Amino acid sequence: MSENKNNKNSSQEQPTVAYTDDNIRHLSDMEHVRTRPGMYIGRLGDGSLPEDGVYVLLKEVIDNSIDEFKMHAGDRIEVDIIDNLSVSVRDYGRGIPQGKLVEAVSVLNTGGKYDSKAFKKSVGLNGVGVKAVNALSSRFEVKSYRDGTVRCLVFEKGVLKEDHTEETQDENGTYIFFRPDDTLFKNYSFHDEFVETMLRNYTYLNSGLTIMYNGRRIKSRNGLEDLLVDNMTVDPLYPIVHIKGEDIEIAFTHTNQYGEEYHSFVNGQHTTQGGTHQSAFKEHIAKTIKEFFDKNYEYTDIRNGIVAAIAINVEEPVFESQTKIKLGSTLMEPGGETINKYVGDFIKREVDNYLHIHKEDVADVLENKIKESERERKAMAGVTKLARERAKKANLHNRKLRDCRIHFCDVRDDRKEESSIFITEGDSASGSITKSRDVNTQAVFSLRGKPLNCFGLSKKVVYENEEFNLLQAALNIEDGLDDLRYNKVIVATDADVDGMHIRLLVITFFLQFYPELIKKGHVYVLQTPLFRVRNRRSKIKNKQVIANADAKLLKNEKKSDFITRYCYTEQERLDAIRDLGPDPEITRFKGLGEISPDEFAHFIGPDIRLEQVTLHKNDQVQKLLEYYMGKNTMERQNFIIDNLVIEEDKPEGEETNVDDGE
Repeated sequence: MSENKNNKNSSQEQPTVAYTDDNIRHLSDMEHVRTRPGMYIGRLGDGSLPEDGVYVLLKEVIDNSIDEFKMHAGDRIEVDIIDNLSVSVRDYGRGIPQGKLVEAVSVLNTGGKYDSKAFKKSVGLNGVGVKAVNALSSRFEVKSYRDGTVRCLVFEKGVLKEDHTEETQDENGTYIFFRPDDTLFKNYSFHDEFVETMLRNYTYLNSGLTIMYNGRRIKSRNGLEDLLVDNMTVDPLYPIVHIKGEDIEIAFTHTNQYGEEYHSFVNGQHTTQGGTHQSAFKEHIAKTIKEFFDKNYEYTDIRNGIVAAIAINVEEPVFESQTKIKLGSTLMEPGGETINKYVGDFIKREVDNYLHIHKEDVADVLENKIKESERERKAMAGVTKLARERAKKANLHNRKLRDCRIHFCDVRDDRKEESSIFITEGDSASGSITKSRDVNTQAVFSLRGKPLNCFGLSKKVVYENEEFNLLQAALNIEDGLDDLRYNKVIVATDADVDGMHIRLLVITFFLQFYPELIKKGHVYVLQTPLFRVRNRRSKIKNKQVIANADAKLLKNEKKSDFITRYCYTEQERLDAIRDLGPDPEITRFKGLGEISPDEFAHFIGPDIRLEQVTLHKNDQVQKLLEYYMGKNTMERQNFIIDNLVIEEDKPEGEETNVDDGE
C-alpha cells in the first residue's frame, strides 16, 4: 500500500510539459513525405526484399509511363539501373504539361488523373506517387519533352535546385532520374531479379508494350498466358485456357501440385495480396466448372492444383494501402455493377462456352483431375478429422508455438507486414530466440529434431504426422494462403550439416504441399553469424573503427570495453581481424543455442539478415527434389565421393586466441 502511495506521489511530482502555439507545426508536402515515409511507400528496407521501398519508388515512376501506354501514347519504355543505386525511366508518351511540371512532381494531390476522361482506368489517381519519389531521393531529375522543347528540373530531397527550358529534337515523352536517399534507405541496392520480375509483369498486362531494361528487350505476345508459362514450375495437365474481354482477362490451367496459385492485377498493378477481384475469380471459376459437369463436386477439389491469373480494369480503384497490393473496391465504376457480378458473369459465359468447345482436350482432363483430388480427400477424411481435432486442442496450449500478438491476416493492423514466425530446431535454439524476440511481431515454432522427409508422399502425411499438422495449423494454410498468419516464415537452423539437413527437410515440406507459400515470397532462411570477433578498445589504433562502433551504442548508458564484430562469412572474419587487431578474441558459433539471448537480439532485430527462398520455372524443382531428397542414395553417395574436397589444416598461429564461447 505504501508502495502505491509512493508511486502516486512520484507521478504527481512530474513536471507538466508546456503545450503552446510553438508546438503546432505545419510541414510542407515534401517534409511530410520525408517525416512519414511509411504512409506513402510502406517499409523502407535495403532492397534485399521485393516489397522494400526502393522498388515502390521505381513502380510509382513506371506506373505513370504505363498509363501513357494505356492512353495509346507511346509503346516503348526505357529503364536503366545505374550501379544498382540510381534509376532512369524514359517513356515516349505525351510528356507532362510543362507549365505545371513543378506542381506535378512536388505538390501532393496534384495530377492529371482526377479527370477520368484523360485517365479512365489508371493505377495512381491520388497525385501522390512521383512526389514521394522526389521527396525520398537525394537527387531527382525530370524532363518533359513536348513539341520541340524540353523543360528540365532538378531536386534534392524534394527541394528544387534547377529549372530551365531549351529546344530539343527528341521525341515527346518524360524522362525521370532518381537516386534514393541513402540516409533513409540504409545500404540499399536494386536487385536485378526483382526489377525484371516487375517489368515482365507490366508486359504481360500490356501486349504490344516493349520495355528496354539495361539494354535487354522485354515483351509479351500472349499476355497472361505467357505469365503462367513463365511462372509454372510443373507441366500443365491441359492447354492453358486464355480468355480476354472488355476490362478483363483471365488464364488458368491445372497441374499435379497441391494447393492453389493465383496471380491478380488491377489496372496493371500486381495485387500480391489479392482482393475483391481475386476472391470473385476463385468463387466463380469453381461454381462455373461445377455447374458445367452438373455433379456435386466440392469447390476445394475443383480448385486443387489450379494455376490462374486475372487482370481487370476498374475506374477509380480503391486499394487497402498506398502500396496498392490488395484491391478493396467492390464496384467496377462509381455507381456501376459490382466486381463480383462482372467477373462472375464473364466467367460463367466464357468459361462455360470454352469447356463445351474443348471437351476432349480440356474438360475431360479437368474432370479427371477433380476426381483424383476427390478420391484423395475421401481417402484421408478420417485421419484429417482426427488431426484437426488434435490441432484444435493444441492451439489452446501449443507448447511448440510461442505466438506473437500481430498477425498477417489482421486486416486493419498497420504492422501486419512485420509478422513473422521462426521455425527452429529443438528447445535450445528456440529458447534464445524466444527470449530476444519482439513479442508483438515475432512468433517461434520449435521442431522436435529432424522432421520427416515428405518427398513423394501424399498430403495424407500432413495430417498423420503431428509435427507437420501442428505447423500447418500454426501457419493457418490448410485452406490456402488467404488467412496466412505470418508474412515471413523463417527457417532458423544451425549453420552445420545437421542444420542444413533440417532446413532442406522443411523447405521440401513447403515445396511438396504448399509451393504457393514459396512462390509468393513468404519463406526465408535466417542468416546467423559464424564468428564473433572482438578486441579491447585500448588495443585498437584505428579511431574510425571505434567511432563507427560507438555510433551503434549511442542509446546504451555504458559503452562496452570491447569493440565487437559479428561475421557471417570467412571474408567478414578476415576483415574484422584486420580492423580489430592485434590479437583479437574469436568465437566460433557452433549452434543457435550457444548464442546468448542478449546477442541474439542483434540478429533478429532491425538488422536481421534473411535469404529469401525463391522458385522459378527453370529451377527444375521436381528433378532437384528427386535427386537430393529421393531414394537414389547410391547416386548421391557417388556424387559426394567424386566431388569431395579436403581442406588442408591452416598453419598454427594464423588464427590466434580462439575462444569457444563464454
